[in-house]
Amino acid sequence: MHANGGIDGFDPEAVREIRSRLASVREQGIRIGFAIESGSRAWGFPSPDSDYDCRFVYIRPVEHHLALASVRDVIEFPIIGDIDTGGWDLRKALLLALKGNAVVLEWLKSPIAYEEESGFRSRLAALLDLIMVPEKVAAHYVGLMRQHFQSQGEGAIKLKKFLYAVRPAIALEWMRQRSFRVLPPMNMLECLEAISIAPDLRTAILDLVHVKKQTREMGEGLPPMLVQSFLKSSFERYSEILREFDWDPDRDQHAQHLADKFYVQEVLQRDS
Repeated sequence: MHANGGIDGFDPEAVREIRSRLASVREQGIRIGFAIESGSRAWGFPSPDSDYDCRFVYIRPVEHHLALASVRDVIEFPIIGDIDTGGWDLRKALLLALKGNAVVLEWLKSPIAYEEESGFRSRLAALLDLIMVPEKVAAHYVGLMRQHFQSQGEGAIKLKKFLYAVRPAIALEWMRQRSFRVLPPMNMLECLEAISIAPDLRTAILDLVHVKKQTREMGEGLPPMLVQSFLKSSFERYSEILREFDWDPDRDQHAQHLADKFYVQEVLQRDS
């Protein structure tokens, strides 16, 4: 980031627009824990024309919790041009994290921040270390593979979407090689560098990433057979591994208790 608040390589007008939207949220008395860039820019393989995908986690004030009318647990702005901005209530983020949804964890690990409340990311990271179960995160990534790869069908496919299937497969391989004890980095290239796979497969994946980084629209095509085979075997392998995991209701109940406590503390923080 620059001293004037800009972000290296980002359109200054886009950054200003995103920060203006975030300011409109705070004007409602809502705290923003952090607001980061998600999507391919944070995953390590943006295109020259990649969208700006700002995602944020917010905490509503106590009075919003005491009203009779319930409020939505998301805040969304209309997508205008290449700017996409949306946030989750901390409650929604925690409930999904307890189920193994890796999205909030990935947001937390994003290297690109538009703004953040001092100390919030470290507090949330400490909690997620305690409540997120790697086996459940693995199930989340298997679901992402199914969503992005199996729905493509035969023949030519959208290569951009194909890379979106490769990313969870690499994350799963990273986790497997560490006996599913820890959670993977957000950046796909960082994961790829830290796993042991066949050199020709690694090269084929990096070639696809290179095309995406250089091309405004990857379009459709036939991905390398090596990578297709990797995805197919990954999906079969990890679908089978999921059935072998042990699920622990006591562990889940303890995690729920910790998340409840954290949420209440964050909501009450402004009044303490």
